Amino acid sequence: MRSQHGTLCGFSFLKSDSLTGLKTGRHRALCWTGGLRINCIGTFNPLTFPCCFFLQFNPFQSLSVALQLLHGDIDQLRREYLVLFKRGVSITRKLGFSDVIMPGEMRNDLYITLERGEFEKGGKSVARNVEVTVYVLDIDGQILKSHVAAGSGEPGGDDYHSLVLYHNNTPRWAEHVKLPIPVDMFRGSHVRFEFRHCSTKDKGEKKLFGYSFVPLMQEDGRTLPDGTHELIIHKCEENANLGECSRYIKLPFSKTNLPANNQTLKSTKESFWITSFLCSTKLTQNGDMLDLLKWRAHPERINDSLSKLKEIDGSEIVKFLQDTLDTLFGILDESSKRYGLKVFDSLVHIINLLQDSKFQHFKPVMDTYIESHFAGALSYRDLIKVLKWYVDRIVEAEHQDHIQQVLKASEYIFKYIIQSRRLYSLATGGQNEDEFRICVHELFMSIRFFLSQENKAACPVTQTQAVFLRTFPAIYAELLKIFTVREVAGFVRETLASLPTTAQSECPLEAVKLQCIAKTVESQLYTNPESRCVLVPVVLRLLQAHMQEQRELVMCARILTSMLSLIKKEETGTPPVMSEEVELIVDSLLGVLLRTILEITNRPQPAGSSLRLQFQDVTGEFVGCLLALLREMSDRHYQQLLQSFTSKEDLRDFLLQIFTVFRILIRPEMFPKDWTVMRLVTNNVIITTVLYLSDALRKNFLNDKFDYKVWDSYFYLSVIFINQPCLQLESFSPSKRKRILEKYGDMRVMMGCEIFSMWQNLGEHKLNFIPAMIGPFLEVTLVPQPDLRNVMIPIFHDMMDWEQRRSGNFKQVEAKLIDKLDSLMSEGKGDETYRELFNSILLKKIERETWRESGISLIATVTRLMERLLDYRDCMKLGEVDGKKIGCTVSLLNFYKTELNKEEMYIRYIHKLYDLHLKAQNYTEASYTLLLYDELLEWSERPLREFLNYPMQSEWQRKECLHLTIVQNFDRGKCWENGIILCRELADQYESFYDYRNLSKMRMMEASLYDKIMDQQRLEPEFFRVGFYGKKFPFFLRNKEFVCRGHDYERLEAFQQRMLNEFPYAIAMQHVNQPDQTIYQAEAQYLQIYAVTPIPESQDVLQRDGVPDNIKSFYKFNHIWRFRYDRPFHKGTKDKENEFKSLWVERTTLTLVQSLPGISRWFEVDKRELVEVSPLENAIEVIENKNLQLRTLISQCQSRQMQNVNPLTMCLNGVVDAAVNGGLARYQEAFFVKDYVMNHPEDGDKITRLRELMFEQAHILEYGLAVHEKYVPQDMRPLHKKLVDQFHLMKSSLGIQEFPAYVRASPVHFTNGSPRTCRNSVPNIISPEGGRGGVARRSPLSYPAANRYSSSSLSSQASNEVSNITGQSESSDEVFNMQPSPSTSSLSSNHSASPNVTSSAPSSARGSPQLADKHKHCRDNTCLSPRDRPVSAVFPNPLDPAQRASSHQMGDATLPRSDPNLSAPDKGKNILISSHLFLAPQYVSLQNMRSQSPVLTSRSPQKNTLPPFTPSPTECPSAGLVSASPVLSGSYSSGISSLSRCSVSDASATEYGTLGADHGPASAAALREVRRENKTPPPYSVYERNNPCRRPVPLPHSLSVPPAADPPALPPKPHQLRTSSMKLDSSASLSSDPRVTRPRPLPRKVSQL
Repeated sequence: MRSQHGTLCGFSFLKSDSLTGLKTGRHRALCWTGGLRINCIGTFNPLTFPCCFFLQFNPFQSLSVALQLLHGDIDQLRREYLVLFKRGVSITRKLGFSDVIMPGEMRNDLYITLERGEFEKGGKSVARNVEVTVYVLDIDGQILKSHVAAGSGEPGGDDYHSLVLYHNNTPRWAEHVKLPIPVDMFRGSHVRFEFRHCSTKDKGEKKLFGYSFVPLMQEDGRTLPDGTHELIIHKCEENANLGECSRYIKLPFSKTNLPANNQTLKSTKESFWITSFLCSTKLTQNGDMLDLLKWRAHPERINDSLSKLKEIDGSEIVKFLQDTLDTLFGILDESSKRYGLKVFDSLVHIINLLQDSKFQHFKPVMDTYIESHFAGALSYRDLIKVLKWYVDRIVEAEHQDHIQQVLKASEYIFKYIIQSRRLYSLATGGQNEDEFRICVHELFMSIRFFLSQENKAACPVTQTQAVFLRTFPAIYAELLKIFTVREVAGFVRETLASLPTTAQSECPLEAVKLQCIAKTVESQLYTNPESRCVLVPVVLRLLQAHMQEQRELVMCARILTSMLSLIKKEETGTPPVMSEEVELIVDSLLGVLLRTILEITNRPQPAGSSLRLQFQDVTGEFVGCLLALLREMSDRHYQQLLQSFTSKEDLRDFLLQIFTVFRILIRPEMFPKDWTVMRLVTNNVIITTVLYLSDALRKNFLNDKFDYKVWDSYFYLSVIFINQPCLQLESFSPSKRKRILEKYGDMRVMMGCEIFSMWQNLGEHKLNFIPAMIGPFLEVTLVPQPDLRNVMIPIFHDMMDWEQRRSGNFKQVEAKLIDKLDSLMSEGKGDETYRELFNSILLKKIERETWRESGISLIATVTRLMERLLDYRDCMKLGEVDGKKIGCTVSLLNFYKTELNKEEMYIRYIHKLYDLHLKAQNYTEASYTLLLYDELLEWSERPLREFLNYPMQSEWQRKECLHLTIVQNFDRGKCWENGIILCRELADQYESFYDYRNLSKMRMMEASLYDKIMDQQRLEPEFFRVGFYGKKFPFFLRNKEFVCRGHDYERLEAFQQRMLNEFPYAIAMQHVNQPDQTIYQAEAQYLQIYAVTPIPESQDVLQRDGVPDNIKSFYKFNHIWRFRYDRPFHKGTKDKENEFKSLWVERTTLTLVQSLPGISRWFEVDKRELVEVSPLENAIEVIENKNLQLRTLISQCQSRQMQNVNPLTMCLNGVVDAAVNGGLARYQEAFFVKDYVMNHPEDGDKITRLRELMFEQAHILEYGLAVHEKYVPQDMRPLHKKLVDQFHLMKSSLGIQEFPAYVRASPVHFTNGSPRTCRNSVPNIISPEGGRGGVARRSPLSYPAANRYSSSSLSSQASNEVSNITGQSESSDEVFNMQPSPSTSSLSSNHSASPNVTSSAPSSARGSPQLADKHKHCRDNTCLSPRDRPVSAVFPNPLDPAQRASSHQMGDATLPRSDPNLSAPDKGKNILISSHLFLAPQYVSLQNMRSQSPVLTSRSPQKNTLPPFTPSPTECPSAGLVSASPVLSGSYSSGISSLSRCSVSDASATEYGTLGADHGPASAAALREVRRENKTPPPYSVYERNNPCRRPVPLPHSLSVPPAADPPALPPKPHQLRTSSMKLDSSASLSSDPRVTRPRPLPRKVSQL
């Protein structure tokens, strides 16, 4: 950047990458300034700048430059960018030659750079200020005007002035000057450099002190050589006249060419350096090139010039390419005999020079020269002659290098030959045509001869052959300019046919052969049908040879692809020619193409990415070739193909190969996922081909010539063809499906019909495919295509028929169907429609068969399996683990065990069920599930194979592993008793092997389980009966009823909600009556849910005194087979004064197919028994339960198990203060009157029993009051006094003055006392101090077991004292809203209904009617902490800690549901005594304590204004009712308010009541014994040992059904059970119970897995 005065004020620069250059766009360049000292910069190197200079950078100054890259030559750019060139754009040519110099391009530019100078001071004290002036002068010494250019875009000047460097005698300018001197003025011209000193005093004064010059051309015509020149500075005077150049032109100009005797100029210290670079298309600096171009001036130098041509730089040759070629052909025309060979060699050298990558851009220059500038019409003769001479010498020549160079240039040699002949023909009118053709034929004969030579791979001749074959295809186009298509095709065919047939794997000639063939196929010659029919045979022969040997497959695929692509393009052409060509390709390459595809698809893929890509490309090429070839084949081609096989073996091999290849093409990985069209085209080709080949299969491989392998391959191909995903049209959109059907049709149905047709032709050979093809055909029938199913399903009937003929049964068909159904349906195949279609089609087919019955059985079995598999698959689609998944898995597991006897599938589903239980945290059920597999194993050393997640191990090791896992899960599920049994069994095994280390660990584990039984508390589960009605339920649930074991803390309303969530479309039934057939057959889902009470089997443990409640709780709720549900109703005339006279109870007993808990949380109801309990029997049950509750509380209080006496106080108050419904007086009025005794003489014993119980209750109350007086706090003494007074009034009302002897002798049983105390001493009289006498036997009608749903036999409204104790008060009005009117004489609110007693009133609403919000009681709320629980009338503030009672002080009836991780004392502290909504507090505290959460709430004294209503078993009951019973009880409209709790005893009074009045205790006991003997053990029980060959092992007692004899109280030792367990006859047990379905026996009890 300069100022307007020309002073340099700054500069900017842009730096470009040497490879990519500057990018298009705007660039911002920095401006560098340095004041006046910028003149001292010297040589500027942007690469090192600014490291070597001290310059100033101004951040506020910059220069913006916009760049744009334009493509094309200058003429093209001028046309495309007219606006750009109108702005006066400067065109700057490259400093040097362009990549391609086209003929006619003229350029003659000389670039001179002023480098530096060295000057003397010249007598001055300081250095000079030197300025250089540049002039260009012609031969006459005249200055050339406008021939000095300082920069691009500026007009040329007469001279150029350099920079002036201040006081510098060694200046460095580095300034470039371009001298565009015309070529004709170059000779004699020179450049003169004048040096002047510029004075600083007088700015305009410039004094000349010297000059230098340099001539531009030497005398021999060579120009100034490129490079740096050191010029001599000649001194001169200031006013010297340099206009006459003759004065100095003869002087030396450079120090490099000074004469040796000129020492004066050599010694001078002043010098001037310049660099010159000539860019000229007409001038040269090479003397040899100049001699060659001027050969006519010096004919004697022609030989030397031709010899030196190879030494000239290639850039000089290509620069004068046209002149050089004109010179060579000029010499050839004038002296061909003398210089013909050398001219040919020079021509070869130039041609090969253009093959170099550096000069390959000059090939268009030579092509242009041949077409437009070549004029050697007679050259073809010499060129053919010399070329043939070289070819004939190939075989004998020792050195092949020069010959190979000649053959490498054969393309352009033929171009010159052909163009020369054309020029000659044009000039002479086609003379000597025959002579020319003969010469060409002789030349090709020589070529074929040397190509036919067979040599080793390293032989030079072989390499020469390869060189020729690389260039041979380029000759075709030149030959076609003179010869016909058939003539050229004949040359090519004969030349390619002359190649040696034997191939060597490492010979490079083989690859070159294929490259030559590939170029031939892709050439213009091959595209002509006339020449193609000549070339195809030889091409196919060479291609077949290479493909057979699996060599050069990439090139083979390329050739075959080109051939088939050309056929496809010309389908509209001449059909006969195309058909013949296809026939040739089929005959030659179809078989080898199939083998090649098999080979490349079976070999392992290379590791390298590039090789792997190449491998995949080759596979795709060959697959595409095969498909294209098969698509082009017509009926005639298939017929000829099948007739071409001379033997059956050849045809068999071909069919096997093509079927295998088709299976490979169907693979999903063969094509990318989104290549749907390609897959459809492939399938269309496959099915078309299969239809043609199936005829050959029937004709040649049936009857006596049957070949199983071919037929099996055919069926296998057909099956996988139908099942491939791309043909499943159901997964496509409707529009896509429509387009596919319109173009291709449903190819699945077409193939299915072909399968059926081929199957029918097999005849007796069908037996060869039974049962092998059952699975594949079954998979085909599962495809959701109705037509395909209708075609394929009848094949199964055919298989059954032929198997029946061969074996007399079709067990193989059944087994194979069952095995495959599971795996196929688990993959998502099949649907309900298929199940119905399968059933209907096969049933219709076997109607007239002799084996119809067994066939129906098979079809029914398979259909039921489909039902379960479909249900299982649908359930598994759900996200969370729920009851449906578990229930469905259990159903399928049982089906495989009992009906199908499939051990492996049975074991697999055991583990699937086990995983589901673990996910749902059902640890007890998971243990029972895993026990099923454990049962199949023995303690033996038999090796077991690897199976599922089990390693290869012995049977003993696997069983040990299973035992430990089961014990761990029993521990997590708090089923410790069952874990103890397995621990004992393992311990016995360890002891037998003297493995004391593991024995010790096992004993310690067993001890820890005992500790957990005594120390940790278990939650008592609720049980619910669920009925699933309607056709919309899954098959395993449809129209069946189950009993379900609820989750922890789960009550009826929560369970109902959970079931409705699992079945969101179900309708909750509002009654408990059995539904009618309308509900069963409805197309809907109906749920009927109500709570049931378990009936324990182990009565002896529950009856035994002194057994802790922690132990009894296990036997109350484990191994339960039977459950009970009570419904009250009135029979006869209802007495409004005393409802108990006509109040009956309908008792339903449900027996399950397997005990709970088990492998599932629910099991199906197997048997339903319905009995009616009379009012008298109901009264007996109520009083017995209340007496038992009183005994329990009294014993707990005596043993100090209660922290306070509030529970006992409330219970005593509820019985003694019977002010609401009359208490025991109502029973007296109902059953002790004369009319009842006279009308019911059969109830005499029962009336006596009721009277005894009433007296016994009074006796217990008297004893309880004595105990209460001993422990009652001082502030409750008034309440105690009131209770004593009321008790005396009650005795008076009963007419008791003194207790009878049998009452005084009856004991108070301490159900919760310690065993030791109970064994040593039991009190025999009712006194606070204990007893002194024997223990009287309980009455036969009394309940032997403690009832967890205890109820009171007496009731009264709570007194104010009790209200003060419990922190609440409740008026009788509140009770009347839920209980009968006060006018009735029934029991009051402390007498709750049975948990199974519910109303049958209908309700139209789905689910349960909801109470008003202020009366709702959510059981979940009781689980909250006191601070989290809402404070309201329904949920008041909790009681203070002083009113809490520990759980173990309340017996089994008050076991809390608390956190199992808390310690026993902590759990005890969490129990609060509270009352519930609508119930008297003294009732709730005892009756419902079992259902309380760890922290219970109390009630505020608030009136209830709700009117009476009739609840249902599915509604959300009120707090009190929910706590007392899982099901709402009573019909409030009828005044029914209190019934007995359901007994948990098997030998209850109700059981005897069902036998009638004639049945006494003895008959009841006998009945109980019969029931125990006939109890069917649970399926797959862990204790079931049917195999007599198995050695006895300890039978886990607590998990099994108890034997007929009463079992001991505690689990017996294994050796005590071993003998009795082995005597059990399981078959007799099964046969004795008609309701048990006999399972199919396994061949061997011990699992093989």
